[in-house]
Amino acid sequence: MKFRYFTRIVLLLTCALPLCASDTTAHDVAANTFMINNLWIIIGAMLVFLMHLGFSMLESGLCRIKNCTNILFKNTLTPAIGFLAFALCGFSLMFPTESHWVVNEVLTFSGFGVHVPGGDPMAYNGTCTFLTFFLFQGMFAATTATIVSGAVAERVKLSSYLIFTLFYVALVYPILGSWGWGGGWLASLNFHDFAGSTFVHSIGGWGALAGVIMLGPRIGKYVKGEPKALPGHNMPIAVIGTFCLWLGWFGFNGASALNADPATISYVLVTTMLAASAGVIGSMFSSLVFIKKPDLSMILNGCLAGLVAITAGTDCIGLMSSIVVGLIAGVIVVPAVLVFDRLHLDDPVGALSVHLVNGIWGTLAVGIFTKEYSFGTQLLGVVTIGAASFASALFLFWAIKKVFGLRVSEEEEMRGLDISEHGMEAYPGFQFFSNQ
Repeated sequence: MKFRYFTRIVLLLTCALPLCASDTTAHDVAANTFMINNLWIIIGAMLVFLMHLGFSMLESGLCRIKNCTNILFKNTLTPAIGFLAFALCGFSLMFPTESHWVVNEVLTFSGFGVHVPGGDPMAYNGTCTFLTFFLFQGMFAATTATIVSGAVAERVKLSSYLIFTLFYVALVYPILGSWGWGGGWLASLNFHDFAGSTFVHSIGGWGALAGVIMLGPRIGKYVKGEPKALPGHNMPIAVIGTFCLWLGWFGFNGASALNADPATISYVLVTTMLAASAGVIGSMFSSLVFIKKPDLSMILNGCLAGLVAITAGTDCIGLMSSIVVGLIAGVIVVPAVLVFDRLHLDDPVGALSVHLVNGIWGTLAVGIFTKEYSFGTQLLGVVTIGAASFASALFLFWAIKKVFGLRVSEEEEMRGLDISEHGMEAYPGFQFFSNQ
């Protein structure tokens, strides 16, 4: 009798062990998947942070030697101010809970600071922790203001630029971003911007345009109404900056999937690379047509134009179509630079042509090259985000100009912002031409 009971217990345990092992294995797989997803998004955030080094090198290389330290200083302060501003209120403005919409799907606010929700960290969105998501989005916010830095270079007051950065990242970028990425009214219309052709690059580009208009051109840029070249001082540094940005873009686009799904990530990275490569080729031929020379600065901007353009649809535009998107971006970036020059909109690094023009093109391309997204909706997003961001930036620059002043004096500009703003040179002891 005792043996019979013992046999039954053994059989029950034998049957139960595989079930326990199965449950344990499923739990381990889920935990490992979560850790891989979370790690990939953290790596993506790091790559986006690396892009600030890229912007620093590119902008300083394309500007004159007497303003090099000033540009490096601004690009060091921008991510710090941007990330802190996003932590203070930007994140709450951009990513609401359903109950925190102040104006239905248009304006939201869930309190100052970053408040980690309680409970299982996997419960936030299933692929990463709350703080990982915040880290990644904070890097994007800081990048938006960096775009403005290059366009207003060589004549803007340091303090005025930093004040603009604070308010643009803390208020304008997150409110407009909430319309799409925060689940707002554009999201409800199925507007698609995968990684920020509009929500990062165009918002930054419209802010740059407002700054360029309010500041006016650099001294000596236009002689008797004709544009005059004010060449950058260090093309090797500009090339290094471009490659840093190119590398960082793999995190910018790749981690925007918010998971490490092999099929998704490989697709996004390939379309990103195809568009960037096509942008380089397109700008090379375009520069031969429009300026009769294969201009290196145009090639660098062509690469970035291709990257900006594919960012909106890198997850859904076809592989061959991504080449077309990048090629067109590279072709149009060259005449865009020349047109802005003719309009006396002085942009030392081509930020308007790269980020604004191709942010618009890339967003519209989603509606052209895919069936699931409407061209009309994409156009609506471009127009509304453009109008709101440009008006906001114009108001900010106007207010700063009235209160603090916006532009350095003529004497300070001629001397160079390195000495006038910082009291130091980027290359002390080196001799350089007076126009540098």
